[in-house]
Parts: sequence; C-alpha cells; structure tokens
Amino acid sequence: MKYKAKRLAERFVAVLSQWPGVECVSLNEAALPDTLDPYFALIMDVFYRDGIPGPEERRRLFGGDILAFETSAQGNKDRFLVGDMPVRLEFKDIARADELVSFLDAKRSSLWLIKDSGTYGFYRLAQGELLFNRSQWIDGIRRRLSAPDEGFWLKVRDSSQSKMEHFLSDLGAAMLQEDDFYYLMSSSGFIKYACLTLFCINKRFEPSHRGYYKQVAELPILPESFPVRLETFLRPGSEPAERKYALAQLMARGIVAL
Repeated sequence: MKYKAKRLAERFVAVLSQWPGVECVSLNEAALPDTLDPYFALIMDVFYRDGIPGPEERRRLFGGDILAFETSAQGNKDRFLVGDMPVRLEFKDIARADELVSFLDAKRSSLWLIKDSGTYGFYRLAQGELLFNRSQWIDGIRRRLSAPDEGFWLKVRDSSQSKMEHFLSDLGAAMLQEDDFYYLMSSSGFIKYACLTLFCINKRFEPSHRGYYKQVAELPILPESFPVRLETFLRPGSEPAERKYALAQLMARGIVAL
C-alpha cells in the first residue's frame, strides 16, 4: 500500500477504534494498487458488536475535509472522497458474520442461502489485512475458514457448475438467435461461474470480480489450455460468435472433467 493511502487508513482507524462497539477493522485488497490506478479505492470492513454512531455523526467524526459523503439506504456503507481518493467503509454486524461462517460448518444445510452470493464474503473475512483488532474474535473466524471440509466444496461446486452449464446453454441460444444483448449477458454469466467452479475445485474462496482474471490463471488445478482459451474468449472482436461458443464449450468440458 502506498504511503498516502497508508496514512489515510491510519487516520480512519484512529477514529473507528475509539468506538466501543467496533471489534476489528480490515483493509480490502483494492487499496493495494497505486492511488493512480483506476481500480484503487480505500475500502475497509468495520466489524462491530453493539452498534455504531449514525451516518451524520460518522460524517462529523471523520473530519471536515470529507467530500461527497453518502451512505446506503441501510446506513451500513459510507462512501466519500478525501481529496481525490475514494473511500468506502462497510459496517458489518458480528452476529451476521458469525451466521455466514456457520453455513460453512455448523449450519451446512443452510448453505443454499448464499448460493447466489458465492464465497466472496468468506474471502473478505479471511484475507483482509487487519488494521485494528480489539479481541480474538476475528482469529477464531479465520481458524474456521482456514480448512473447509470436502463436503463444503462439493456443495458449492455443484451449485456453481450447474449455473455455468445453464449460461452455456443460454449462450448457444443467443448465438443461434443472433441476439447480441442476450449473448453478452450469457457470456458474462458463463465466465463468472466457470471461474467460481475452478476456485471451488482448487478449494479457494473467490476474490472480488476485479481479481478473478489474474487469480484464476494462477490456480494450480486448471483444464488444459484454459488460460489461453479464456484470454481468447474475452478479447473483443477476436473471434466470431460461433467460435467463441465453441471455446466456451471446450472450457466447460474441461472444467466438468476435473
């Protein structure tokens, strides 16, 4: 993380750590690139136990140089600028985080509740850089996330692979109908769930969508020629729709065979 971003993160941690209900603060990987990178954002997850100040009070406490402050309808996500640096603070109730992790072990039968959101929530809990930690809560969470059993990965793989195959079917239909809009939507869904299936096969939680492309190519278990086929599929105008559909079929077959 660049010095400017590090100093800004320290400034907000100094404020957040004074709130008794805040248990820990972690930094999202979006803060790691250079501040001039278009993907850069200072994103912090703020885990709390017994409530936090309201949006207007938070805005006052964060300082007088806060610009374009807005909060989500639920009041749990603040977005603003400090100079030209985008900042996002996401406030997460510990009880909800505990419930999410329980789907991984104690409440496996409820795992279907997160079938549409994937494993990114686990990724953020497990991978965020800790900037403040009041107790051992996050350490216990990370121990539980460190080695999910085979049954967990099989369930998540089954769900994501089924969606991959569904979007592949849609992709073929859109090609035959020459429906460009539906073709684009189906392509996006196919790639997302193909990558998610590969993360499951490799027993990895999925990163943010920004990290999909780089991290999936580095997975140790991949179908033959998958990175090359993926790059060709994603390159605009590189191949006609029929060729790209054939590439998608090859990628899907390789994934299913793993």
